Parts: sequence; C-alpha cells; structure tokens
Amino acid sequence: MGEILTIFQGIGVVLQPVSLLYLLGGFFIGIVFGALPGLTSALAIALLLPMTYSMPLQQALIMCMGVYMAGIYSGSITAVTINIPGAPASAMTCIEGHALMQQGRGAQAIGHATIASAIGGSIGALLLIFVSPLTVELALKVRTPGKFSLCLFALATMVVISKDKRKGLITLAFGLMCATIGIDKLKAVSRFTFGFPQLVEGIDETTLIVGAFAVSEFISQVKVSNKEYKELSDQANRVQFKRRDFFDIWDDMKEIGIWLYIKSALIGYFIGVLPGAGASMAGFVAYAEAQRTAKHPEKFGHGEPRGIAGPETANNAVCGGALVPMLSLGIPGDGTTAILLGVFLVYGIVPGPDLLSNQLATFAPMYVALLISAAILLPLSLFLFGPYYLKIVKINRLVLYSAIGAIALIGVYAATSSAVQMFLAVLVGIAMYFFKTQGYPNVPFILGVILGPIAEEYLRTTLTLGHGNPMIFFTEPDSLVFLILTVVFAVFLPRLNRKSSASVEKTTGVKDEDD
Repeated sequence: MGEILTIFQGIGVVLQPVSLLYLLGGFFIGIVFGALPGLTSALAIALLLPMTYSMPLQQALIMCMGVYMAGIYSGSITAVTINIPGAPASAMTCIEGHALMQQGRGAQAIGHATIASAIGGSIGALLLIFVSPLTVELALKVRTPGKFSLCLFALATMVVISKDKRKGLITLAFGLMCATIGIDKLKAVSRFTFGFPQLVEGIDETTLIVGAFAVSEFISQVKVSNKEYKELSDQANRVQFKRRDFFDIWDDMKEIGIWLYIKSALIGYFIGVLPGAGASMAGFVAYAEAQRTAKHPEKFGHGEPRGIAGPETANNAVCGGALVPMLSLGIPGDGTTAILLGVFLVYGIVPGPDLLSNQLATFAPMYVALLISAAILLPLSLFLFGPYYLKIVKINRLVLYSAIGAIALIGVYAATSSAVQMFLAVLVGIAMYFFKTQGYPNVPFILGVILGPIAEEYLRTTLTLGHGNPMIFFTEPDSLVFLILTVVFAVFLPRLNRKSSASVEKTTGVKDEDD
C-alpha cells in the first residue's frame, strides 16, 4: 500500500508544469538524436550530463527518461523511410518497415512501429514499477555461462532467419572480426592491429554501425540514377498521407494478436534486465520469435507487420528492464543506462540492492516519467509529426543523403572524439557496400559487432571458472535452457520456412524468392 501511495506522489511530481517541460524537452531531444544515424539516446544523455549539474535530481531523471524512450523509438523513423536505422535497436525494423514503405504503406509501417513502441514501453515501465524486486532475483540466477548461451542464441537465430544463411554467417563473422580489434578486454595486450597504432583503441561500435548502414547506404544512393529516384519521388508525391492512415492497421493488429505484443514486451523487459544485453538483442530475439510463430513465415522480408510489431515492442520494453540492474546492482543494462549511472553518481547516489526499497520516493517520478513517455508516443508521433516523417523521400536526393552522411560522420566524431574513427567508418561503409551488392545482409554484421565482445568476455570468463572444461555450459541450468532454445530455433525454424514455402508454391504455383 505504501509503495502505491509513493507512486501516486511520483505522478504528482511529474505532472507539475516544470517537470512536464523537462519531460517534453527530453522527448524531443530523444526523437532528434534517435532518428539521426550515429546520434543515439546514450549520446544525447551524455551531452546533456553537464546540464544536470544545476538541476534538481528528480527533474534531471525525468528529462533523461524522455530522451531514453523517444531515442529508442525514433530509430524506426529512418529505418522505415530511408532504410537506415537511427539507432541499432531498430536494425530489424529496416527489413519489414522499408519493404512496406516501398509498397506505398509507409504510414502503416510507422503506425505499427509507434503503437508497438507505446505498448512495449508501457508494459516495460509497469513491470519496472511493480515487479522489479522479483526481476532482480531472476536476473541474479542467470550467471555468466547463461549469459554467454543467451548471446549464442541471439547469434545463431540471426543466421537462421537470414534469407541466405551462408551469406548471413559470413557477414556475422566479419562483424565478430571487427569487434575483436584493439585492446584485449581480459589482458592488457593489443590484437589484430596489423602494426597500426591507430587501431590499438579498437573500432568503436558507433563507427561500425554508421559505416554499415549510413555510409554504405550513401554510396548505394550515389549509384541510383536521377531518373530512378525521380520515379520514387513522384510515386511518393502521388500518395497523400492523412493522419488516419497511420491507424489503418487494425486488421493487421488483429492478425498479429495481442499475445505477440505481450510476449515481445516480456522478451524485451527480461533481456533488458540482463546486464549488457540491450535493446538490439531484444529486437533480434523478438523478430526471430515472431517469425518462428508466424503462420506464413515466408512473408518475412517482404513487408510483414509482425516483423515490425515484435522488435519494436521488445526494444522499447528494454527501457524498463535495463533500469533494474542499474538501480539494484550498479550494473548498467545497456549503453544509455551506463550514461544515466553518471547522473546518479553526480548526485552522490550509489546504486545497490536496497536502493529500490529505501529510496522509492526519489525514483518514483522517474518510473512515472518513463510510463508517460511511452504513452505520449501515440499523440505526439502520429497526430502531430507522423505525416512529416514520410516526407523524407520527397527531399532532394543529393541534399538528403549528403546531410545524412555528414551528420552520421559528425555523430561518429561526437561519440569518439577521433578523426581516425571517422575514416574507419568510411572504410567499413565501402566494405559493406560491396557486401550488399553481392547480396550479403548487413544486419548480421551489426549483431556480431554488438554481441561479439559481450559473448567473448562471457565465454572466456566461464572457461576460466570451469578450468577450461566446456561442459560447464551444459551443467549450469540457465545456460542449458538457452542452449536448448538455440537448437530448437536452428533446427525447426528452417523446416517451418521450407514447409510454408512449399505450401505457397503448391497453392499459387510460384516459388518463394527466398528459397
């Protein structure tokens, strides 16, 4: 009863005019930083960190929650419109969202992403408020072997859902290789620098993501003739989007079913609770699960709304989950909460197991702000700004992609303070462009970049604990569960795809393109 009363008091704090202004300001900053490639919510909070020194703690946290939720969601805007995810968490949204955009259903794609994000963010915030103590206990049961097996599960399923599994495996391996360059995390030695001292610091994650998506897409657009782009622009100009078009998705939502939203939100929340996993892994796992349980998995890759609803629900639900280990254990759940931890330390707050229970009154406004940020995604994004998202394709091609390329590289410099990293982003972009011309997907590359260092650290730590005996992965229950899930996905999902494709061929006489 006392906890509920404290939450209601937090609502009163957030609804104060000054607090609402901070929340809305953070929300709009998050939209801008999340939508522009290379500028993430983590970078936004890092840049705002000096401002928080002179702000009351609760208002600083309220503003950060607006940045966090909006930053995760808005990566889907450019993922749908121009096939470049503004944030790594929206990498999977590119696959289905941009396919719908090319079919003239861009409004519906953004509608699906927004509603899914609002649902996922709301469920994640509610779980944070009501079940975070229980969640801490569950997270503590997933130890180092289980965390490696979870990473392995995400890596394996990404290869399985690739149209060409061989090419997906190759680009995944390329991402893993790039992630190993630089100082070894467990030993103070450099590796794979090839004699270049500039590579000792490694290649930053932001550099690799910007190169793989923004720079490679920029090069691809240079190759597009003005005639082809004019046809695309003319097609976009012929389509008149109205605000109600964003809500013309009820039939799709009925087919998707409420269970997919709930399941994806639970996936995102509990993955967020695991330190280091983050929204990217949640999106990958939710996408794979949505495809596994689909009646027609062969539609994935061609504009399937389930492929938007699953990952977008999951990646926003991560916001609530990622705060749990940061508050209770002092271990950030993702990059954004790592920066948010700095805000806590500025105010002399040391996270620990008793923080959630002893100082709930301090953090209740933050919980409520996260919930409100999820709720206002619908009115602010669809009613006010939604139609303007779709006008991106109407902008002059040279202006649009030149601006994106410049902003992306500036984002790399802002995140790393290194001109070398900007140069590396261009090199990675050129490499990924040639990969794409040969039909190699770039999403497995990003997964390798993000999860590779985490998986390596957990693997080596586990083998050290097991004195080099790999059987430790099979004797630990949490690890065994994820290994079994990996086998289930790797064996049964391809069979399900082949069975569905055969059914389509038998019914229509047309062989599925993915076969």
